[in-house]
Amino acid sequence: MRLISIIRKTKNEKRYTKKMGNFYTKVTYIKKAILGIPVRTLHKYRETYYGKVKDCETCNLAK
Repeated sequence: MRLISIIRKTKNEKRYTKKMGNFYTKVTYIKKAILGIPVRTLHKYRETYYGKVKDCETCNLAK
């Protein structure tokens, strides 16, 4: 078993933008894990309706 590994997990989330309002999108989290326990999120990104990949900093969590 490896001591340090990288875990990639995709889940559906509800997001909000000013232009589109509320929408559901697939968000991929890349996390650093020590002995299989997630420690820190390294990066998160989402795929748009048109197939582009965007950073999650551009849209806020829905209220």
